[in-house]
Amino acid sequence: MPARRKLLAAAVTAAACLTTQALTATAATAADEVVSRGVTIPAFYNPPTTLPAASGTLVRSEPLPLALTLPSLDGPLPGTATRLMYKSTDSNGKPVAVTGAYIEPTARWQGGGPRPLVALAPGTLGQGDQCAASMGLEHPLSFNGQTVSVGYEDLSIYRLLAKGAAVVVTDYAGLGATDRLHTYVDRVDEAHAVLDAVRAARSLGGASVTAASPVGLFGYSQGGGATAAAAELQSSYAPDVTLAGTYSGAPPADLAAVTEAIDGSELAGALGWSLNGFLQSDPELKPIAEAHLNAAGKAALTDLSTMCVGDALFGYGYAKSTKWTTDGRSLSDIIAATPELKTFLDGQRIGRLKPSGPVRLATGVSDNLVPHGQSRDLAVDWCRKGADITYKPVVLPGVGSALLNHFAPLLTDQGDAIDWLTDRLSGTPTTCNCRTLPLQP
Repeated sequence: MPARRKLLAAAVTAAACLTTQALTATAATAADEVVSRGVTIPAFYNPPTTLPAASGTLVRSEPLPLALTLPSLDGPLPGTATRLMYKSTDSNGKPVAVTGAYIEPTARWQGGGPRPLVALAPGTLGQGDQCAASMGLEHPLSFNGQTVSVGYEDLSIYRLLAKGAAVVVTDYAGLGATDRLHTYVDRVDEAHAVLDAVRAARSLGGASVTAASPVGLFGYSQGGGATAAAAELQSSYAPDVTLAGTYSGAPPADLAAVTEAIDGSELAGALGWSLNGFLQSDPELKPIAEAHLNAAGKAALTDLSTMCVGDALFGYGYAKSTKWTTDGRSLSDIIAATPELKTFLDGQRIGRLKPSGPVRLATGVSDNLVPHGQSRDLAVDWCRKGADITYKPVVLPGVGSALLNHFAPLLTDQGDAIDWLTDRLSGTPTTCNCRTLPLQP
């Protein structure tokens, strides 16, 4: 990503589990150097010109220092991390390099059977390469006056490691890897990246997981959509990756509904990430964007393309898309009136395929950022297809902040979600509750 000269004065309060750490640049050769908002992206993240043929094949790996570790007699807690780059396939059938991280836990697996592997799909982190989840493991809280990045997924990663499960984290296509833009909420790109991360982890030298290790998927928000899509596409794309269980929290299954909800919210910047990603996935949509976006809208998309969540909250919180369009209509109105855009978003809909294995779908009943209704509809769609669904409405009072309504269930339900997944990884059967879904909020 090109460097940004616009300075962002920022301060941020991190969760207690994160440690503030100044952002440091990793050395790279001048020829390889990519800078995003003042951050030099490590040369590791620059993909080679040629990728392996098979999806899930490791391209390269290197040790990854974890910022938050404790010594123990058995080794560093929570484990030993390795930075990964692996080959995946994008929604156009093209090869793509994806980065991520594998963490070998020091703790013994607390369940039955062999040590399992959990593929963690991160929630929304942004679109700049410096926002990648693998970098967040090294720098949980980073700011340099131009960008703010918070590795909030570290909490769920460490909780899974404490159970003795190995964890592989994907950065998704284009987030971290410097050769393309992150295709934010593209269901196929994200699903493939999640499933190929499992394949890559299995082939990593020194990893304790094998093809016999039970596999679970874990994700909330953007990650919930990614794991939901991965569960749907597993049988066709990765039949070698059998899923013992999938946790999908607050999945953005209907992007048309989500687009309308986030417009004017604290996370309005995600509109720009979505549009940028759609144009990356389908360049034929570019003339439509050119026709409808005014100078402010085009500038916002360029600006957001290198932003992390913290940057977007400060720079575009509560922004309304009516200010970005040539005729003052909202993006939702333009989508509704444009067949090409409606067709594209319809192709992103999750819920039209039966997911593989048991799925726990959780959604906050007060969530009005990734609306509760469309997440619940996904559970209904899956139940009608005969899927093994555990639907969990997280009942919390609504507050004035859509962002808090969305993120509160992430924290309050996380422990139960991890317990549910570890039970599946131990071979404990689950009980589908589709029959009671009509009685659930």
